[in-house]
Amino acid sequence: MAPVSDLRQRLFLIDDDLLSREVLALLAVESGFSVESFSSGEAALAHLANQDAERPLAILIDMQMPDLSGDALAHQLRSVCGRKTLLLAMSGTPVLAKQIQHFDAFILKPFVMDNLRRVIAGSVPGVSLWQAPETSLPAPLQSEALNETTYESLAGSMPHDQLMQLYKMCLDDADRRIGLMREAVAKQDAETFLRGAHSIKGCCGMVGALELAALAAEMEERGLPEVDDVISYEQFMEASGRLRRILGTLQK
Repeated sequence: MAPVSDLRQRLFLIDDDLLSREVLALLAVESGFSVESFSSGEAALAHLANQDAERPLAILIDMQMPDLSGDALAHQLRSVCGRKTLLLAMSGTPVLAKQIQHFDAFILKPFVMDNLRRVIAGSVPGVSLWQAPETSLPAPLQSEALNETTYESLAGSMPHDQLMQLYKMCLDDADRRIGLMREAVAKQDAETFLRGAHSIKGCCGMVGALELAALAAEMEERGLPEVDDVISYEQFMEASGRLRRILGTLQK
């Protein structure tokens, strides 16, 4: 494989969550990757069925999607793309080796683009790494409104106005989702509640909003409460407001 620095790396991104796709695609493009995004495994396979479709260097695949996903999707992608395309599983939750037998590596969300490059550079097609080392953010999920290392990395890769728009997009979506999760509690809709928490955890983690990501991770781990968890809701909105105020003080 050629050195990573010598390639305009072409990636496919498969994730059913729209905001997660947009955030990850934006970060990848700003880091020098060329990206095509798909909302499902079926959509990616349909695109690849076109004989003129160029095979990517790597495909990033979210492990928690409805319909065709996980190792079954990887198996079909491998049969279409062959061994020259790296298949990279990604999830905010650790997985078992038997769940990713057709993948080349597993990346735990959230992760930074430099670590994605290291994973690609160190991956040999067809060799399973099960869990690629050093793929998470520099600091663990904790009560930290904004991770400075992540912010500085993003600030160095895109214009200030674009960065602020990225944070606004993530925070607006998180606020919307937490409202839907509260409604899901009243309806005892566990699927909506868990998917909301999982999406918030992933998107906020990618931009270094670790306090919000930690709260979402706690909600996902605890699962659907029997009654409306007002304290968690209020804590989340306070954390969201706190991060917005911090971002408002940052200058170009």
